[in-house]
Amino acid sequence: MNIQLIAKNALPQKGGLQLKFITPKKLQKMKHKKTLQKGGFSAQQDTLAPLHEKSILFCGVEDFSQQNIKTAAATVARSIKNYKYKSLIIDVDSSTVGSVIEGLILGGYSFERYKAKKDTKGIKKVFLACDDPQDLAQAFEEAVIIAEATCFTRDLVNTTPEDLYPKKMASIAKNLAKENNLECTILGEKALKKEQCNALLAVGRASRHESQLIHLSYKPKNAKKTITLVGKGLTYDSGGLSLKPATSMVTMKMDKAGACAVLGIIKAVSELKLDIEVHAFVGAVENMIGGDAYKPDDIVRSRKGDTIEVRNTDAEGRLVLADVLDYAQDQTQPDYLFDFATLTGACMVALGQYTTGVMGHSSKLKHNLGKASRKAGELTATLPFNKHLKKQLKSEIADICNISNKPYGGAITAGLFLDNFIKEENKDKWLHFDIAGSAYTESPWDVNGYGATGAGVRFMTRFLQELNSK
Repeated sequence: MNIQLIAKNALPQKGGLQLKFITPKKLQKMKHKKTLQKGGFSAQQDTLAPLHEKSILFCGVEDFSQQNIKTAAATVARSIKNYKYKSLIIDVDSSTVGSVIEGLILGGYSFERYKAKKDTKGIKKVFLACDDPQDLAQAFEEAVIIAEATCFTRDLVNTTPEDLYPKKMASIAKNLAKENNLECTILGEKALKKEQCNALLAVGRASRHESQLIHLSYKPKNAKKTITLVGKGLTYDSGGLSLKPATSMVTMKMDKAGACAVLGIIKAVSELKLDIEVHAFVGAVENMIGGDAYKPDDIVRSRKGDTIEVRNTDAEGRLVLADVLDYAQDQTQPDYLFDFATLTGACMVALGQYTTGVMGHSSKLKHNLGKASRKAGELTATLPFNKHLKKQLKSEIADICNISNKPYGGAITAGLFLDNFIKEENKDKWLHFDIAGSAYTESPWDVNGYGATGAGVRFMTRFLQELNSK
């Protein structure tokens, strides 16, 4: 989809479909009211009514808030794929341009890499009409960058484990560094052994693919803040010897969504040219079965030096993150430290499949991230730590156990496990984002179609933009 910002007096005269957003109240005053109502249209949110004889498409919105315009535009993008107009024309202003762009790009997204026949139908040109394009140029460019970084993340998550394994993820990071003028360091298994990342290495031991630790850096000249991002990059998770049921293994290509999100975030930040130094760390590992697989009852020594009793090999992401978090804190002195991971099914049980779980110690930081996520249109909710759940990670034979000794509060106990590897000086700077539910969907919702959603990219970029503006 080719989206152009254009002056109203420069619009093409023929062949375009005019999109009009309309509220139920406004519908009552329209000359087309009776015709639209005959077709059952009452201007409810995200409902559509075409008047092809007039080359007009009406789309209902509850009001003109950014989120409602965004989801309406996404609905339009999905619905016009079989239309035969030359272009789509939408009137925009400073309050709607960003929402329209994100809705169109994210709602119109589809992943067709593995299809023999690509979908070539539908409207290819979109004109966003305004009085003066120069006034909206910056908002236009920023919205495109954020939406395309989200789609970049979606593409990575949707790619199959046969095509995107740890070394391939490292190669993608190298290409991103080259294209966006980033610094890039890759640690292979030899270097990881030297760093004593034994927990990470244990998880990947049975895979034919060598585990990787990736570090990308964006360093502007006069950075206002330093942000460290850490992503869980399980390019595939079979569950290991604690094997997942067959149906649960389907979609496990999405277990790298945390890693893909931090790559998408640093891509967006570098292209927005924010005065924020960003470090993205990824633990890229494949959790497989085999004669060399790590086992329940194993005890592994983390990079930090703490020993971990393994009671379930499907609680592997936290082992990878333990070492990557420890390494990242030694390499950087962040003002904020954030990790992203498809960590627990328990988070979906607690919050549903649409919401990212947020955990950490700083109430102020959680509040600020919540505000940023609401403005970005992503759903987040806080899950509270407490000392009683922390006791459930106690091991009788090691420093800590990789799963709780009770089947409750699984998302929080996973977050508390990670907390064990956060240095004391970083406790109030750190937040953990469990994106297990929000990172992938098999039924469309909001601006998301089938597959990866790019969870985390938009709200974290929004948070960093607000830091940049202070």
